[in-house]
Amino acid sequence: MLGSSTTTGTMPRVNLLPPEIAEKAAVRRSQGAMVLVGVAAVGVVAGLYMNASAKVNDANEAKAEAAAASAKLTTELNSLQNVRDVYAQVDAAKATLASAMSTEVLWSSYLHDLTLTIPDNVWLQTLTASIDGPTATSGNKGTTSARPVLDPGIGVVSFTGAGFHYYDVAEWLESLARQKGYSNAYFTEAAKHVYDGTDREVVKFTSSVNLTPAALSNRYAKGTSR
Repeated sequence: MLGSSTTTGTMPRVNLLPPEIAEKAAVRRSQGAMVLVGVAAVGVVAGLYMNASAKVNDANEAKAEAAAASAKLTTELNSLQNVRDVYAQVDAAKATLASAMSTEVLWSSYLHDLTLTIPDNVWLQTLTASIDGPTATSGNKGTTSARPVLDPGIGVVSFTGAGFHYYDVAEWLESLARQKGYSNAYFTEAAKHVYDGTDREVVKFTSSVNLTPAALSNRYAKGTSR
């Protein structure tokens, strides 16, 4: 039996196109790739632009909202101007009142204390008071101003009265010295006299005491209330 044999192989590929056509095809492929790259780049740029535009729009909206809120607050603030004017008037009135009452002394309290502390053998006939306000010492450069031995305080309270004996009058001075807001109690006159309508001698006196700043009520001073 005769054998048969087959031979298989790859057929050789022969490019029959002219080289110019092959070069043009390669150029077209390169151009297509470049177009794709350009389109992709345009897409990226367009995406970035749209993102930036969205951010700009958001910023403009936020700016518009802030401007609207500011305008609203300005309108509300202007509507409260009359309230601020009222507060300013109240503050001015308080300052005027504090200035006017800066030398106020609650004499009712002092008179009440006086009735409780006056010695039994002493009685008063008159009481006068004057307030000059706090004293101040001043001096220019190169000069000195003399200060009194006793501080004159802010005013003086003077009394006239009588007692049975000199030691009663001395006790009266001691009772004055113990009062808050009083200092430097002293006699200006003390002498024996016959009591009116009787044959008994009494010691008539005139005494004074200085008022200190502690006597002021300070009811209307800034930061205090009563």
